[in-house]
Amino acid sequence: MSIPVRVRGSVVLPDTELLWRFSRSSGPGGQHVNTSDSQVELRYDLAASTALPPVWKERALERLAGRLTDGGVLVVRASEHRSQWRNREAAAVRLSALLSEAVAPPARSRRATRPSRGAVERRLAEKKRRSDVKRGRSGGFD
Repeated sequence: MSIPVRVRGSVVLPDTELLWRFSRSSGPGGQHVNTSDSQVELRYDLAASTALPPVWKERALERLAGRLTDGGVLVVRASEHRSQWRNREAAAVRLSALLSEAVAPPARSRRATRPSRGAVERRLAEKKRRSDVKRGRSGGFD
């Protein structure tokens, strides 16, 4: 039984493109800590993937370039839980969040706007008032 890794919308990564590895977690544990492989490493070959649309794949390769290893492999590790199953879930959620953020469309560029005449006048009036207040403080005592 595997955990589905949903990217965005109806796009789900097939199990054949995911490689799970298990190893011993570091840190404190119980009596079986030296015998159980609870740390999870999830590897996804983004460069060779056929599950993503070409536009998404190109966008993800560009945005995740700093995280990719071995020519386009995305690696996610999880070891915060003592249970291997919960670490598997955590790794799948982390991979899903990384990919959904990476394939998101770029943000719309900001349209330049001008402040209204009233806003400009209010700002200048406030500057004048503050200037008068400060000028009033500098008067010498006679």
